[in-house]
Amino acid sequence: MDRANGSLFSGFILLGFSNRPQLETALFAVILLIYFLSFLGNSTIILLSLVDPHLHTPMYFFLSNLSFMDLCLTTCTVPQTLFNFKGKDKTITYGGCVTQLFIALGLGGVECVLLSVMAYDRYAAVCRPLHYMVIMHPQLCLQLVITAWLTGFGNSMVQTALTMTLPLCGRNRLDHFFCEVPVMLKLACTNTFINEAELFAVSVFFLVVPLSLILVSYGHITHAVLKIKSAQGRRKAFGTCGSHLLVVIIFFGTLISMYLQPPSSYSQEVNKSIALFYTLVTPLLNPLIYTLRNKEVKSALRRIIGRGTDSRKSSCKACSPKHLSSVNLNPSFHLNP
Repeated sequence: MDRANGSLFSGFILLGFSNRPQLETALFAVILLIYFLSFLGNSTIILLSLVDPHLHTPMYFFLSNLSFMDLCLTTCTVPQTLFNFKGKDKTITYGGCVTQLFIALGLGGVECVLLSVMAYDRYAAVCRPLHYMVIMHPQLCLQLVITAWLTGFGNSMVQTALTMTLPLCGRNRLDHFFCEVPVMLKLACTNTFINEAELFAVSVFFLVVPLSLILVSYGHITHAVLKIKSAQGRRKAFGTCGSHLLVVIIFFGTLISMYLQPPSSYSQEVNKSIALFYTLVTPLLNPLIYTLRNKEVKSALRRIIGRGTDSRKSSCKACSPKHLSSVNLNPSFHLNP
């Protein structure tokens, strides 16, 4: 805790949109709805990927990790945001701010790496279909996911330590709705040039490099799609690729505009709006774009629902008087193993 002003530093005040209370009221309802839909969509993807054998493939293994990460990201930031928007108390403890910063930053890094891994997976599936299962074997998939999580949270540990050790000189009013590195740097009462340079270098690694790999992968995919003779097949493939790229551009575009500019040039109102996109809109779009529009997922959902319906029908049939009257009640009756 910062003792630079001679007193115990206890926490921060998240200003959010407190200067516009009517906007906060409207945003509360919108954010709550988006959070519910995002939670439902991502939970559905995780459940289907676990219980349906048809979805035990590399693509859905990556997608279930992406959904789990999105669930964690929204749960890390949204409840605190809703609490601050609804009530007069807009404080967050020092420990809560450190935890939120560490988790949100780590999950953001994981998603950047994971999206590039998923783009490579799609490249292998479209451009190298005969060698796909050899290239994307289970061990490699597991290694790629572990690398994404370790890289994201390894970076987060360093960034959080560097950011939270900056002297604040008693300043505790964050013009944001959750704890984030650029906002914390702006709050510091010392020269943050080294921190800004280090943040810029890390942002290039986690944002520019993965985005470049994704664009290269989709460039090869586009080249392969153009060779498809069927016009309907090309339209379908371009529709799928276009929706995937839309989510990628929204996610990386908002993060780049936030992290690849010096904190001194930030427009807080604009950046707060941008932050809403990558903490709320992207986690909602990911399940909609990547999976719930997919025929395989729709089929898996129908199979799960069908099992439940068949199970209820069987139960009702077994309990019907007609069925019970036909059961042999002889004491020697037994089921074959």
